[in-house]
Formats: sequence, structure tokens, C-alpha cells
Amino acid sequence: MSTNTILDKPAELVKTGLAQENTSVLRKKTLRTQLLGESINLQELTKKMSLQFYCQQYKDAICVSLPKGNAFFFDYGVVVFWSVIESKREILLNLVKPFVCQSTLLEVSETIHYECHKNDEFKVRDDIVHIPDLDVHTLLSASHALAQSSKLEYFETIAQHTITSHSGLTDSLANTGKIPLSRKALSMERGKLFKTKSDILLHFNLLDTPEYFWQYPEHEALYAHMSTYLELKPRVQLLNLKLVTINELLDMLATEQHHKYAASLEWIIIILIAVDILVYFIGD
Repeated sequence: MSTNTILDKPAELVKTGLAQENTSVLRKKTLRTQLLGESINLQELTKKMSLQFYCQQYKDAICVSLPKGNAFFFDYGVVVFWSVIESKREILLNLVKPFVCQSTLLEVSETIHYECHKNDEFKVRDDIVHIPDLDVHTLLSASHALAQSSKLEYFETIAQHTITSHSGLTDSLANTGKIPLSRKALSMERGKLFKTKSDILLHFNLLDTPEYFWQYPEHEALYAHMSTYLELKPRVQLLNLKLVTINELLDMLATEQHHKYAASLEWIIIILIAVDILVYFIGD
């Protein structure tokens, strides 16, 4: 997908008559998805946003309507902007910031283009989303898939980083048969792995078909089309494999920690026996 945005053509282009030759470019509008944090308090955000904008909540998302665009905020920490210029995006992001739980330090955002062709079917061609209308349900259906893609990308990055950062431990075990960490350090590594795994599993249901489509099943086909384009299902399967790898790392560290504990007990027993023998001979 392209990450370059095309907003407006310079005024000189219109004056020289060249704009007519670039009609297809001018029709392109900006669609931006951004991950803000772990979650967003939609109830409180709606109260705040309603003071300045028209807001409508749809299950786990709210739509903020602007004069020339729409913004969809999802309770799992993602926002999707449709034709919202940068200055307006900054205003909205500043407004939502106090209601974001655990803001992410990892930047996950993507900008693509879309075009509206009335009475045409929904499709994606050459990384451009073609939508039949600007109805809020049409935009929201596509936004659900886009928002899930951003959240999934975050999980993918975290899982891959976790696996990569622990590759040295597996190499050490393969080469020396030991992991050069103390029992305390092993416990800490197990804690980090378990937290990563549980954080992902805790939010794994976010990658299922949204509850919104239970109420509006007529729009699910559009969501499914967008999900296919974003390859959500194969990416979820790959994430599952990464979770299996993390689970194997957990088992490996648990086994190593057990061996270290057992070895410590053996040495304690040996030392106690030696002391007991020494005391016996000294006593005699």
C-alpha cells in the first residue's frame, strides 16, 4: 500500500488548465489509520467530542462527522480518518489524548487513497479503495477492517520483537546446553514472555468479525472484502504461530529454571552431607 498522500493540487495547475488532465488524481482522497494506545474510553470521549462535533456511537466505535470528512474512533485504541486534513487531525488527536489508555510508543499508521464512484461496487484496485457512496455505514464497514489491521500489525511487531530478542538464548542453549542467566533473570524473562503472550491473547477477540455486523449484516460483505485485501486471516494465522513460538520459549525457560533449581538443591545436599561428615570426624 502506498503511504503517500495527495490532498490538493496547486492553484497554478487549475489556472493553466492542466487540472482537467489530472481528474483521476484529483478524485483521490486521503484515508489514514492510526493506532493511539491500548484502548479509548468512548463514553467519555463522546461527551467531549459532542461539545464541538456531531458524534454517533456504533457498538465499539464512534463516528465524528466533520464538514468535509469523518473520523472513526474504536475502543481498542485505533482511529480511522476519511478526508480529514492534517490540521483537523491534530485537533481531534489532542482531544482524544486524555481518553487513551496506555498510549503506545510504537508508531503504527498507514495512509492510502480512496475514490467514491456512485452506484459502483466496492473494490480495491492498485492500492486505491473504491467505494460506492459516502454513507456512514459504508465508511464504518471498511474502517473496521482497517482498524483491525493496525491493531494486528502492533501485535505482529511485538510478537516478532519478543521472539527476536530471545533468539540469543535459544542459540546459547543449542551451542552450550545452558542458558547463561541466573534463576532470577530467568524468572524475569519468563515474566516478560508471559505478559506479551497474555496481552495479545487478551485482545485476540478484537480480530474476530465485529459485533457491529450483527446489527447491520447487509454491510458485512464490504467488511469481508476489505479484510481479504488486508490479508487479515492469514496474518492472524501467522500471529498464532508466533504465539506458539513464544509458548515454546516459555517452556524452554521454565525447564532451564527447573534444572538450575535442581542443581542448586543437589549442591546444598552435597555440602550438608560434607559438613555432617566433617562434624562427625571432628567430634570423634
